[in-house]
Amino acid sequence: MVQGVHFRTPPFTLEDVGHKALAVNLSDLAAMGAAPRWFVCAVAMPRSFGAREVQRLARGMSALARRARIALLGGNFSSSGDGGLSITITAAGEAARPLLRSGGERGDLLYVSGTLGDARLGLAPRALPSAVRRQRRPEPRLRLGLLAARHARAAIDLSDGLAQDAGHLCRASGVGAEIEVDRLPLSAALLGARRARKAAAAFALQGGEDYELLLAVPPARAAAFERACARAGERVTRIGRLGGRRLRFLQGSRLLDLPPPGFDHFRGKVNPRAAEQARQRI
Repeated sequence: MVQGVHFRTPPFTLEDVGHKALAVNLSDLAAMGAAPRWFVCAVAMPRSFGAREVQRLARGMSALARRARIALLGGNFSSSGDGGLSITITAAGEAARPLLRSGGERGDLLYVSGTLGDARLGLAPRALPSAVRRQRRPEPRLRLGLLAARHARAAIDLSDGLAQDAGHLCRASGVGAEIEVDRLPLSAALLGARRARKAAAAFALQGGEDYELLLAVPPARAAAFERACARAGERVTRIGRLGGRRLRFLQGSRLLDLPPPGFDHFRGKVNPRAAEQARQRI
């Protein structure tokens, strides 16, 4: 996580930064159905940092590490000079049968956890505290990942937006998909936000940083998977299925010609005109 790219302080606190740096790595473990085991952390700090700032960073990270039962084994501190704060984490987990992006097959049902678009809403001015927390303190779906490993064939966590990450899963699995936009799970906070209401589906498809799980489940396992999720208190929503040659987004009977743009670190942020055209199609 790099200051000025992934976060700014303020509005992020150093506790937020420490939490999120670990959370986004734990989310990758969750997407593979892995139990967290250990992590190492490298921190490049600006000259202005002292012991107090390091303690605040560690406080946010350690609280999540305790809940996830993952151990910090070591790492490195260095100066970034006059640059910003940068945190690099390598996290390791253990899984008897890891879930991969490449395991999906035609006919598999697509499920998504939680709700989508809240992290994007959390960037808006005067956003509700619940949305701000989803942006700054995402909760990795570790328990769901372990449960899903017994039922799903493929999975990915949603860091760059559903539209883009679903495309990653489809390409790795060598199959297309149909996603029903009207079935996307949206929170009351997103639907109730006056400025975001019209763009709610676009937020859900392209907003990014939700860190929910997208899961491909064989039809024969779907009922058992849904029952297991209900017993565990894990919210999942069926939003489509794998099949065809390309990824398609349907709204009612209308086909959205192109998936909305996601975020690409090396091509820069979404082109504003392309994003607005995508939003209008939705």
